[in-house]
Amino acid sequence: FCSGVMEKLGLGPEVLLQENPRLIYARLTGFGQTGKYAKSAGHDINYLALSGVLSKLGRKDENPYAPVNLLADFAGGGVMCAMGIIIALYERTKSGKGQIVDASMVEGAAYLSSFLWKSQNLGLWNRPRGENLLDSGAPFYETYKTSDGKYMAVGAIEPQFYEQLIKGLGLDSNKLPSQLSFSDWPKMKKMFASVFAQKTQTEWCSIFDGTDACVTPVLSFDDAASHQHNKQRGSFIKNDQEEISPRPAPLLSRTPAVPSFKRDPFIGEHTEEILLEYGFTKQEIAKLHSDKVIEFSKPKANL
Repeated sequence: FCSGVMEKLGLGPEVLLQENPRLIYARLTGFGQTGKYAKSAGHDINYLALSGVLSKLGRKDENPYAPVNLLADFAGGGVMCAMGIIIALYERTKSGKGQIVDASMVEGAAYLSSFLWKSQNLGLWNRPRGENLLDSGAPFYETYKTSDGKYMAVGAIEPQFYEQLIKGLGLDSNKLPSQLSFSDWPKMKKMFASVFAQKTQTEWCSIFDGTDACVTPVLSFDDAASHQHNKQRGSFIKNDQEEISPRPAPLLSRTPAVPSFKRDPFIGEHTEEILLEYGFTKQEIAKLHSDKVIEFSKPKANL
């Protein structure tokens, strides 16, 4: 994710926009096109760190942790870049001109977290990491282990939802501290944990399904694909190799995405085919391959 790669190939935006002023040229990098780190290598965890967001992620008295590589790479990077392209396409319908989209994963992750920045004065994030309402501090916004080693996710923030949670757990709210009594949160978490540990995930689902307690099972990939709700919506699909993946989202009413049921291509599987389509000769393709500019990868037959 370093900048300047396209310029080395003679394909920078200045060159291509001269050729076609309507072109939208998206540049997706970790640190952006300018600034001290612009030419430095990095990965999701580094961009998240520089954005300020990583400092908010993690439990009390533990190191900050990155939620795999979803936040900066895909949300702050891919989705924000795609949104930038869509905005530029929309603007082009008015001006007739293209433009350059500078998508930085640091800035994308930071902008995605605008809520965290803007809610600091509301008292939501004024305590240390892991002691706040939404970062595992609250007993009613947490995950709990069940007797079969699985987990339930609890998000009962509003008082009416919290009351449903307490009822489902078989506790008496009159004998408990106030929901927002911060000093009692650690004690309440231990109490909730001991109750959740007494039943299986399936048993808790039978208690909380159909209620507004905001309690749901933490599902594995396999369990998510086979869960009744997701099956009813067709949220997951199988390809011709029986591999499961999410259906494209969001769902459009008039022009929904039509997913391919073929397996994902191997890198280089269609290189030759595509270059031939674009008018390259077999000799030119062979030269590009021998110069290691392109690579081929033919799938092996399953014998």
